[in-house]
Amino acid sequence: MLKSHYSDGIIEAGCDEAGRGCLAGPVFAAAVILPYDYRNSRINDSKKLSAAKREDLRREIEKDSLAWCVASADHSEIDKINILNASILSMHRALDGLKLKPGLLLIDGNRFKPYQNIEHKCIIRGDSCYLSIAAASILAKTYRDEFMVELSQKFPQYGWSRNKGYPTSEHRNALLRLGYSPYHRRSFVLKEQLLMF
Repeated sequence: MLKSHYSDGIIEAGCDEAGRGCLAGPVFAAAVILPYDYRNSRINDSKKLSAAKREDLRREIEKDSLAWCVASADHSEIDKINILNASILSMHRALDGLKLKPGLLLIDGNRFKPYQNIEHKCIIRGDSCYLSIAAASILAKTYRDEFMVELSQKFPQYGWSRNKGYPTSEHRNALLRLGYSPYHRRSFVLKEQLLMF
């Protein structure tokens, strides 16, 4: 089972994002505060779980958390400030939405910008180490997937209900045939097209 906390006696919020490597759509992030010494052997890095398990755990996490919030930065923001900064911005927005103020932030990955003078720890593969980060990864992933499935109803030709905006062969081929949609990340697609030829 993943670790329930990083330090003793401090309210901790785990943060993670979903959708960094996509060609279309927003990047989503979540912040989750779990009860101290929380236990749940089913929670893990969202990438290691099936879609059905993620959906089931999403409801459980929302019910059990002391506080949680999901936020995003859209495709135009990603093009303007780059994906790293947009990912951090979406994490800051998720933290803004918490109803409880944490004393420590546990961030998945190795890059972050300080938030409101709250101490933070960047943890590589943190979603495989700490329950709060894994819980955040599950919320970010499920909310983003839901967004892309809904968006695919307007743009079914790109297969977003299946690929969620990631650069699958189906998505790449649709881009070559049809060009951009209003939700594509222009900076990402330009790089992708350079790799194709």
